[in-house]
Amino acid sequence: MYATLIAVAALWGAAAGLLVPRAAYRLSVEPEEAWRESCPAGHAFTGPARGWLGFARCAGCATAVPARKAAGSAATRDTEAPAPLLDTEAPAPLLDTEAPAPLLDTETPAPLLVPVVTALSCAALAAATGPRPELAVWLLLTPFAVLLALVDRNVHRLPDQLTLPLAAAAAALLGLAGLLPGDAGSWPTALLGGLVLGAAYLVLFLIHPNGMGFGDVKLALSLGVVLGWYGWAVLFAGAFAGFLFGSVYGLGLIALRRAGRKTAIPFGPFMIAGALAGLLLGGLAAA
Repeated sequence: MYATLIAVAALWGAAAGLLVPRAAYRLSVEPEEAWRESCPAGHAFTGPARGWLGFARCAGCATAVPARKAAGSAATRDTEAPAPLLDTEAPAPLLDTEAPAPLLDTETPAPLLVPVVTALSCAALAAATGPRPELAVWLLLTPFAVLLALVDRNVHRLPDQLTLPLAAAAAALLGLAGLLPGDAGSWPTALLGGLVLGAAYLVLFLIHPNGMGFGDVKLALSLGVVLGWYGWAVLFAGAFAGFLFGSVYGLGLIALRRAGRKTAIPFGPFMIAGALAGLLLGGLAAA
């Protein structure tokens, strides 16, 4: 049964992850810009939830995906094709030139990488948490966390339309999980954890606003809630892991001379990765 639970969680993550690139593409805009309503070829997004739910390929396009240069070089667009590649920055393997439609997401990595990461995250959470009520909450929130990480990676911002509802949803869902038998957390501590971590990030933002965005403060609310579910030790470990991951990444860029000390990097993905590490630790400790 345990293996079945992990397999079901992985399948859920893969299925949900397939829907993430389209939403990430639409949300990856500057603060003053409206959400993208069409693919790069000009086809309007259609489908469930006003076109927000859908795969990474545009149903209105029928042209082949142009091949890209090898990894490490800048990708170029085919000026003759009506629907060019959507990812112009991130290196990825060559794409199938006979694919029926071009990809929708211009800034995310190779499209299959997103569902793989989502599936692995869900499987790891299922393995660490086991058949406890909070697992359903982790599985529901994971695709949105991946979506936030992608948007922040693309445009260095965390939309309020995701961060604030995510915090409210985390609190409400964990409240429901706390009413069910077999849970291993504390809902009051989760709520306090969200306030404490959000306040800590707010202080950091006020001290050094150029080093941290206010979106990170709002993201900290939801991450504090989920980490606080397993107690203060897990909350501290997950928050510390986020700073550790971000520091290692920044120092690595500096060592490779791809960035300087004042180069801005998106911190949301590292906050989310740290929270994942904290949840895995909390789930295993509560087993």
